[in-house]
Amino acid sequence: MEAYKNWVRQNKDYVHSLESLANGLTWLLPERFSASEIGPEAVTSILGILTAINEYIIETTPTPTQWRLPTSSSSFPFSLCISALKEVETLVEVVAQQLYGDDKKWNFILVTEASKALLRLALFRDTGYKMLLHGGETPNIENPSNPHNHLGDLAKPGGDQRPAYLNNHYEQNPWNREGKALAALNRFGENARMVYDPTWLRRTQQPGAITDSPNLAIERQTLSSILYEKGLRGGLFLMGETLFILRPLIYVLFIRKYGTRSWIPWFISLAVDLVGSSASSLATKSKEGTNAQKEVHLSVAEKDELRRRKVLWALYIMRDPFFCTYTRRRLESTQKVLEPIPVIGLLTEKLVELIFGAQTRYTYMSGS
Repeated sequence: MEAYKNWVRQNKDYVHSLESLANGLTWLLPERFSASEIGPEAVTSILGILTAINEYIIETTPTPTQWRLPTSSSSFPFSLCISALKEVETLVEVVAQQLYGDDKKWNFILVTEASKALLRLALFRDTGYKMLLHGGETPNIENPSNPHNHLGDLAKPGGDQRPAYLNNHYEQNPWNREGKALAALNRFGENARMVYDPTWLRRTQQPGAITDSPNLAIERQTLSSILYEKGLRGGLFLMGETLFILRPLIYVLFIRKYGTRSWIPWFISLAVDLVGSSASSLATKSKEGTNAQKEVHLSVAEKDELRRRKVLWALYIMRDPFFCTYTRRRLESTQKVLEPIPVIGLLTEKLVELIFGAQTRYTYMSGS
């Protein structure tokens, strides 16, 4: 296993190319969206799980721990479990539909969505309530040189107090001569702090404090500390993240009760998305004055994540009953217009066929 891990880490570009090619070809498998599609979906799920494992191996490449902030207080592979569960959920949906019918398949979909929600909530808590990137599939690694206090990892007194330019220097090349010299000076300073500040050792031994090396003390935030330090903004941030995590589960619960043809699940899901997004926006909105210190600062990756979530709103036009009422008609009329054109007409027909097939699967359009 270690040999395989080393090979993946050394050839990650080659691995990514193979994965992209293989996953792209799965869309061209015969009978991908036919009545007997368990075989093609099983192949797709296996390839997806292999991709998730490879990504996890690459993301957990060992680095000098004294220069990297920990992202989780647990060694449990939350991101890998979430990715693997997402890869098999379509297969579960297809098997349940063929064995139990369209109505009862929602019971199995509900179980998978509840499992993902529990994993994401556990990861959200485990990382100190940091924003989940790509639904928890991508680790939210915070740049230690960022001077702002994020909700995830806050440097406490006795923690890493190096100036930002030293952090950047370490990140770029921690093992050159200058880096080694600065590291030695930093260790000397931290050892002196331990001698003259007895509370440093007690803080690093508190529950929730993480010390990957003797030079670093990071204390995870709790719900109470976030609400105390950030006030209303902290509460809005927590509400926005919680709604984002629970939205797919809420959507399936209402579909199970009212059916896919009802507008009630569609509107409730949209309302949850809008409320959650508004809460996150209010929490991170810049404000001057005495309340500026309670502002929730976002990293570049977290800002990109908020934009990604808004892009996912486009899936609402692909969900019933909006799709069968409006989108399907538009696609069919476009196909008829382009059908007489050589090559383009054929490609359009294939594209529309794939869209219609994917739309029949909840898991392809869930946006979770």
